[in-house]
Amino acid sequence: MTQIAQEKVRDALRDIIEGKVVKRVQHELTHEGEDLTSIFIEELERHGTLRRLLVVRTYSQVNVSGFLYFRPYCFFRMGILEQFTSWKIRKLWGSVVKDTRGDWNIQIPATRETIIYANESLKLEMDIEHPPEI
Repeated sequence: MTQIAQEKVRDALRDIIEGKVVKRVQHELTHEGEDLTSIFIEELERHGTLRRLLVVRTYSQVNVSGFLYFRPYCFFRMGILEQFTSWKIRKLWGSVVKDTRGDWNIQIPATRETIIYANESLKLEMDIEHPPEI
């Protein structure tokens, strides 16, 4: 890849990470057959987003955004407290991408530990009665 092409790719990846120009959902990390994973991870690190072990159950009342990587795709989402009734709540990390039923396509429950790339300085306090709009 030429230097100019690589800078354009880095710009596009930065747009994905920042979520300002490009919606952060599901993105394929390839360009013209080339794997962009290492460049994406470099850009994540430049933005303070580091490889972390996601333990959903430890993030009580906190929303941690991040990217989950399943080659060749990365998925963006935040941690969720989902309230079904006044007494039934579940914690999970779910992808923005939905399945045919309208549920999160990828779900990481509180019972599973998974590696994600997250910037913990951007975590948000959660109010179960007034969840953030995504």
